[in-house]
Amino acid sequence: MKKLEASMILRDRLYGLVLCGGKSTRMGKDKGQIAYHGIPQREYLYHLLDKVCEKTYMSIRREQEREIGTRYNRIQDQDKYRGPFNGLLSAHNKFPDVAWLVLACDLPLMDVHAIRQLVLARDSNKMATAFAQLENSLPEPLCAIWEPQGLRSSMSYVGQGNGNSPRKFLMENAVNLVFPKSTDVLLNANSMEDYKEVLEKLEAL
Repeated sequence: MKKLEASMILRDRLYGLVLCGGKSTRMGKDKGQIAYHGIPQREYLYHLLDKVCEKTYMSIRREQEREIGTRYNRIQDQDKYRGPFNGLLSAHNKFPDVAWLVLACDLPLMDVHAIRQLVLARDSNKMATAFAQLENSLPEPLCAIWEPQGLRSSMSYVGQGNGNSPRKFLMENAVNLVFPKSTDVLLNANSMEDYKEVLEKLEAL
């Protein structure tokens, strides 16, 4: 079902964003280029988001422009903020009136079913709609739909010296939590141990 018939279920514009600009220091290689599904992970997630979003972009560092090329829409980090807010708010500054469905590039078991679940649960009156684990109910800020008002508020939040943690911001504000039907989709692969675990899970599918 291409674009999840977006015009029928979304009240507001929704763009997709794959966060690819991290340095992947713990993994030891670019997490966005690992081919868990036969293509680089950043491309795999891009295509997933493109099924449900009006437009999709990769959030990248300046030096990644050449390696990614022109096949994919890109938003270069403005480097005005630290951590994940760098990519999030760079995208918001470029398109301030849209909501962003954001995925970190270290989610190798994410699938279209989970993304559709998140989109269908979206509450555009909240700051964000975020996946969370049942055992702790903590919002996953890099697997979430950020509403424009949430991103505007987070700019003020960071500017007032409250830190650079998107999770902390969501914990202190009105967020719609969604619990995925499969908890594996939230598995973060940040190290070689995580990488091996993901391969084992994929082989078992």
